[in-house]
Amino acid sequence: MPVSASGLKDAVRKGLLREEQLVPLLDHLREWDTAHGQQPKFDFTHVLYYLGGLIAIGAMSLFMNLGWEAFGGWGIVALCAVYALAGLLLTNRFRDTGYLIPAGICAAFVLTLTPLAVYGFQQGMGWWPDDSVYREYHRHIKLLWIYMELATLLAAAVLLFRYRFPFLMMPLAVTLWYMSMDLAELVLESGFSWRERRLFTCWFGLGITVFALWVDIRARRSLDYAFWLYLFGVIAFWGGLTSQHSDSELNKFLYFCINILMIGLGAVLMRKVFVVFGAIGCCIYLGHLANEVFEDSWLFPIALTFIGLGIIYLGILWQKNEKRITTAVRSCLPAPLRELLEARHG
Repeated sequence: MPVSASGLKDAVRKGLLREEQLVPLLDHLREWDTAHGQQPKFDFTHVLYYLGGLIAIGAMSLFMNLGWEAFGGWGIVALCAVYALAGLLLTNRFRDTGYLIPAGICAAFVLTLTPLAVYGFQQGMGWWPDDSVYREYHRHIKLLWIYMELATLLAAAVLLFRYRFPFLMMPLAVTLWYMSMDLAELVLESGFSWRERRLFTCWFGLGITVFALWVDIRARRSLDYAFWLYLFGVIAFWGGLTSQHSDSELNKFLYFCINILMIGLGAVLMRKVFVVFGAIGCCIYLGHLANEVFEDSWLFPIALTFIGLGIIYLGILWQKNEKRITTAVRSCLPAPLRELLEARHG
């Protein structure tokens, strides 16, 4: 539960807190927030952190051009080593001075250098089997990327053991996605069509989401290591599900029901990513009804209006009875999941 200075001042006015306790308490909360400031926030400082970090990470991954090929395999390895050393020095420097979010971003930058370094090593040793180049790693599905992906997972395990920064889970989740697609190419001997890719992405996203829940439960009394896994898992699942094509109205209604379940799950787990994508999916289905099924019906917008007002009324009822309903629902959950919700959200 977030605590603000204005809330504490209001507690002083109501006699719940003595005025002489206010300043020491605020100082303690600021120090605690600095020491435990690894949780991402949506403020301008954190936006700058992540924007700069993602640009640097993208430069060594998504936006890598053919210019680096001129350095040759061993030249690429040497450049990666220099970048990695600088990244680790910055990671340690930021960590020691209490800037934990920038430290985690720098550690993730070092991790994203791993596939490029392995590519350069394979080129230098003459083990690269064809004329593919590194920038295709993020664009094409090929089994030959598997050594780069396995090395990245190993490096992620080492960095997580050393630093324990939650942002390291972001490149880890992306690598797992890449590796699953490349391994699927091996299993499906007839090729990997777009339909199969969409379906596979959907099931992979579901698996990552379940894995994120397991990580969330295991780390319920520490930092939020599941955030990025939830994000990529839900995006993969929802994206694969939404991109499926079907002419069956029953299937479209099932899609709507799945999105409703996502909203409910997001409310229980207090994870906004489920709610956001579930709401978008519901709007897509309602748009389908308005534009195709009930295109000529003047009653449909009226019915939607009343449904919307009914949902608002349900929100009012929920607000009035939230504590009682939350207690009743949590009492039915397994003990680890109940402990997770209590540890994260009180």
